Amino acid sequence: KSVEKAIRDSGLGLNPQPEGSLIRIPVPELNEERRKEITKVAGQYAESARVSIRNVRRDGMDDIKKDSDLSEDDKKRLEKEVQDLTDEKIKIIDDMLAAKEKDIMTV
Repeated sequence: KSVEKAIRDSGLGLNPQPEGSLIRIPVPELNEERRKEITKVAGQYAESARVSIRNVRRDGMDDIKKDSDLSEDDKKRLEKEVQDLTDEKIKIIDDMLAAKEKDIMTV
């Protein structure tokens, strides 16, 4: 039951059908509408990853600001490094999403 519920709640539009100890999952045809739905799900995962990265950046910035042993120049340099890493990782996510969307939408 828990496996069925997890598959049903995954947001992929799949409807498992239990048959004894088996679970059959009919996969819908990949028409244009279905491809767009899957692309939206990929976008949601990408946004979740971006939010996680931003949360790590916020925590890093807070730690830098709280560290009284650092000079102002060091704080500014470290903040810039954290921001640059954040931008780099978000760009990687965006590039991966664009590639995945292209992959999904191609026939």
